[in-house]
Amino acid sequence: MSEFQFSVRQVLIIIAVTLSGVLVSVGVDIPLFFGFLPGFLLLIMLVLNKGAKLGDVVLISWDGVKKTRGVIYILLMVSFLLPSWYVSGVIDQLVSIALHLITPDHFFVLSFFIALVFSMILGTSVGTLSAVGIPIMSSALALDLPMAITAGALISGAFVGDRTSPFSSSHQLLSHTVEVRTGVQFRKFLPTTLAATAICLASYMALDAQNQLGSTIFVSDAYQWSGLSLIKFLPPVILIVFVILRIKILYAFICSVLTAIIIALYGGMAPSSVIQSLWFGAEGIGGGLSSMYFLLLFLALAGAFNGVLEGYRVIQPLLDRWLSHSRGLFSDSFKTILATFVISLISANQTLPIILTGRSFLQHWNEKYNQAELARVMGDSTMLFPGMIPWSVLAIMCSTILGVPILSYLPYAVFLWVLPLLTMILSFYRQYMKKRIRYIKAGSAN
Repeated sequence: MSEFQFSVRQVLIIIAVTLSGVLVSVGVDIPLFFGFLPGFLLLIMLVLNKGAKLGDVVLISWDGVKKTRGVIYILLMVSFLLPSWYVSGVIDQLVSIALHLITPDHFFVLSFFIALVFSMILGTSVGTLSAVGIPIMSSALALDLPMAITAGALISGAFVGDRTSPFSSSHQLLSHTVEVRTGVQFRKFLPTTLAATAICLASYMALDAQNQLGSTIFVSDAYQWSGLSLIKFLPPVILIVFVILRIKILYAFICSVLTAIIIALYGGMAPSSVIQSLWFGAEGIGGGLSSMYFLLLFLALAGAFNGVLEGYRVIQPLLDRWLSHSRGLFSDSFKTILATFVISLISANQTLPIILTGRSFLQHWNEKYNQAELARVMGDSTMLFPGMIPWSVLAIMCSTILGVPILSYLPYAVFLWVLPLLTMILSFYRQYMKKRIRYIKAGSAN
């Protein structure tokens, strides 16, 4: 396949049309599929005008769709997870336990901490939110606590492990892409990780304190542990064990859902009621296949879009020129973050920005600094942007699991947006210290 050259103007037009369509769809509350479609059609038209064959474009688009099949299957099972857990009584039992163990006075900070611990063990934001996010969100609903703040705290905690845990697939992908050992990469992440975690803890403690003003929430200390049903622990335990054992998360969802359905039927629920819940979702909790039509179509379209971008190298030549004039670590960090943000805006996934940014900028960073510095900047930006962009696959999955719109939880997902700021501050500090050391050495030599 021959490589086509796309001008800066053409790339900017693709970006503008894609983002405009998506923003309109979000603003008027129509499915993202329709907002994303104009940008995809424009991209196809430009590729065809460059001389590409329609058959090749279709095959490349289909290859991109096939790469999103796993995500589509997972979201399909997520639509069944909530209602199946609800009809089997799993959610009621987990909420009862959570209300006993998590004090309302420190609900947000404990939600963040629990999600952090689970995500570091599981290495996945989606698995963490599925395992602990659902009962915690249901508990927040029962206590009449702000759902957006709870979701933000859970998302923050879940992304700590998604980005930082050695068990995380995205952590491993970044390490492989920028050619840095995972141990070195983890240590490079540590300063900003600790700082961001401290800021999150302080923020959620402040939100807890603010929520207590005028609140009369009371939870009884009396809890009948004898009333627990051990069989109702099976669906969440299966989910957690499968993820810990590194079994595909799709299989974890399937087994958990099937187990919950069997428990519901064994408990006397009519099959028609179970099917109705799986289709329409659980009252007050959500889920259900009927709400997923256009979302699944959008994910397939986003996969095709990414396939064409990657297959015809629409953006990469421009990235190669982006860092041609280096002014220092701070400037290069800013350029890298800006470039990877734009890629994240139009790629709608987490994998392509990591690979495209890492491979395009690796040589420059290796010559000017080292690969570990690039890993640090990308870890504090590239791996987090997909959790903030409303049309990103990862953000959609997190939002779907928790049942809270992305733009509602984003202001409270402190970990996501504070890390890019912290890594810029760290780059500025290191550049300043390097210049200062150079100045001192020059003065000593004289």
